[in-house]
Formats: sequence, structure tokens, C-alpha cells
Amino acid sequence: MYDLIVVGGGPAGLAAACKAWDEGVQRVLVLERDKELGGILNQCIHSGFGLQRFKEELTGPEYAGRYIKMLRETGVEVKLDSMVLQIVPGQDGAPHQVHAINGKDGYMVLETKAIVLAMGCRERTRGAISIPGERGAGIFTAGAAQRYLNMEGYMVGRRVVILGSGDIGLIMARRMTLEGAKVLACVELMPYSGGLTRNIVQCLEDFGIPLYLSHTITDIKGHDRVEQVTVSQVSPDRRPVPGTEMVFDCDTVLLSVGLIPENELTRQAGIGMDRRTNGAVVYENMETGAPGIFACGNVVHVHDLVDYVSAESERAGAAAAAYVKGIQAEGPVLELAAGDGVSYTVPQHLRVEALAKAAEVFFRVNRVTHAAEILATDAAGKTIARFKREHMAPGEMERVALPPQLLKQAQGPLTLSIREV
Repeated sequence: MYDLIVVGGGPAGLAAACKAWDEGVQRVLVLERDKELGGILNQCIHSGFGLQRFKEELTGPEYAGRYIKMLRETGVEVKLDSMVLQIVPGQDGAPHQVHAINGKDGYMVLETKAIVLAMGCRERTRGAISIPGERGAGIFTAGAAQRYLNMEGYMVGRRVVILGSGDIGLIMARRMTLEGAKVLACVELMPYSGGLTRNIVQCLEDFGIPLYLSHTITDIKGHDRVEQVTVSQVSPDRRPVPGTEMVFDCDTVLLSVGLIPENELTRQAGIGMDRRTNGAVVYENMETGAPGIFACGNVVHVHDLVDYVSAESERAGAAAAAYVKGIQAEGPVLELAAGDGVSYTVPQHLRVEALAKAAEVFFRVNRVTHAAEILATDAAGKTIARFKREHMAPGEMERVALPPQLLKQAQGPLTLSIREV
């Protein structure tokens, strides 16, 4: 019988486990399906991590190494190469069950007072976006190519076209160039980039790699290996425009077309989901609709910075520790809704009475804005808070802090919206 089981040993799981231990929880288990801790950070050998959390610039493995070292200084138990198959929420005070399997222990049914879900996310594949053309070799997701290159030592191609301008794709454009490949173009369906501005500058502009906005791949040629791709401009309704085709002779296509939170276990457990984030619906302390089950990191919503993942996961770890000690957040629930210009909010529910300090709310906008205000408006039409921003874009996550004294004034659901000024 454990006090807390953390599913996932990436940055979210490590931060949650360390925080729970610091809060006095003694019987903590981390289950990780890979052969080592660290998650996706192990293949992210570029710098730019840790500026907020550690106040210095680190690579992905260095950032993971900091948390792995912190974990080893605790008594947290770790099972690697262990796949979680099912989560069964406890009913009427009964412990939760985690069904897992590995080569050493076989099939395990583990009981626990609390669970933190930290499974991360996966990439969309070619099949998910239905690109027409032949099915030759040389088509990779950007993350798969990153692992081949940075961890396995394989060069995946020499002449590359990248579809999508997510951060992993942008970073791989630079990485492939540094390894001697020729990146011919980065092609983005939307009229704006899906990545951070700093990555557009450092990974494309600094290397003279063209970014084609409002374009997509409309054909791939090459039976055994990719030989050519056709890129077409798209209209505002995202349909290819005849006569705008460009043909690139290449041997590799990298796909950076979005990430999907790994929530098969969450859905299977009957936990409420948000169709906009593809993650669990959570409260201010990252608790899901199932009491005692918490979620954090990219399994809730896709983050830009691992520093934000760590901060969110520490909040989940602290809340799980409080739950184990019998302290449960209670009080009336204030609903958070996404209004004009906002795609989603996390958390979706706030228990104002349980807030010890300002509630951090993360969200993304659905269009590029300049000189805008973020408005928090209640059901009576009263704006209880406003925040100014000089620039916002869908590729960059936003956050605001809502003080409890202001939230207590809200009547009914609170809507977050954008108004350009």
C-alpha cells in the first residue's frame, strides 16, 4: 500500500514526486515505462531550459539531471521499464488501484491513497493529418528524428522539408542544419507560426531557412524513399489554391504538426476530459474530477516551457500530499470559461475558499494580437480583472494570476476573453 503513485518519470512526474516527499509523504512510487528517468528531456540536447526554475540556462538532460539528483536524495521508490495498464479509482474511501507490468515483478496490482498522472504527450503522425502521396521511407515526426539523431546517432536525411512550425520542428531545422543537412523549407498551414518567437529567430532566420505561412504539403513522391514534395498555398478556409504549387527535391519530411496528451489511462478511469485541451478537467490544485487523482504537465495541456511544467507539477505534488494527510480542498466551485480570443483555460474550476494565494490560470489565444487586454468577466458582465499585453500569439502560452479577493466578487462563471485596444 502506497501513499502516492506517480505515473510517469519525466519532468512532471519528477517534480511532483519530489514535492510530495518534501511535504512529508513517505511511501511514494514513480512508475516509468522507459528504461531511464527524464522523459522527453533526454533527447532535447539544445539549451534554453531552466531559466525560470534554476535561473541558469541548461540543456534538457541537464535539467532532468537536476531533478533526478533531487529524487535520489529522497526515499522515493522508482520502477523503470514498467508499463501502467489501468487505473481504477477507489470508491467510498477505498484505495485507488494501479495495474502495471514489468519484466522483473510481472503483473502488479498496486494500491495507493493518491495518484498523480504525469504521462506527458505524443506527436501527431502522418496518418492523423492524411497527407496524400506515396508512402516511401524518409517521413518522420520531428520528435522521432530528434531521438534518432541525438540519442541513437543516426542521420535521418540530407535534404529536408519540415511540415508544421511547432517548437520541436523548428529546433530540428537547426539541428539538421548543424549536422550538415540542407533544410529547404519549413511549411506552416496556419497564417502564424505554432512555435515560440525565439525559436523562429534562432532556428530559422539565423540559418536562412524560409518559413512559408499559409502553405501545406499536397503531395509526396517517391516509392522506396521520398524524392519530391509538392507544397501549395492554402486559402483562408485552409484548402490548397490551384496554381500555387512549389516542388522541392528532398529525401526527408519531418512532421511537427501538434502534440496530443497521453490520456488513454485517464479516459479509461472515467475521469472528465476537456475536448479543447485533450486533457483532464482540473481544479486549482490540479485535482481531477476523481478525488485523490491529480494530473500535471503535458498530460493536462501542452506547455511551452518545462519550467512551467515543473511549477505546475509541484503544485500537484503538494496537493496530493495534503490529500494523503486527509486535507481536502472544499467550498463552492467557480467555473472558468474561454471567451472571445481564448482557446481554453487551465484550470477549468476554482474553489476560491481553498486558495491560499492568487490562482494561476494558463491559456492560449486563438489569433495573433497586438496591444490587447485580457479580461476576466463574471456572469453579471462585471470585469473583475484586466491585464495588458503588447503581443500574444497561439504558439505562446499565456498566464495570469487572479487574487482570491477579486474572485470572491465574481457572480457565476468567470469568462476569460481578449479585447484588442
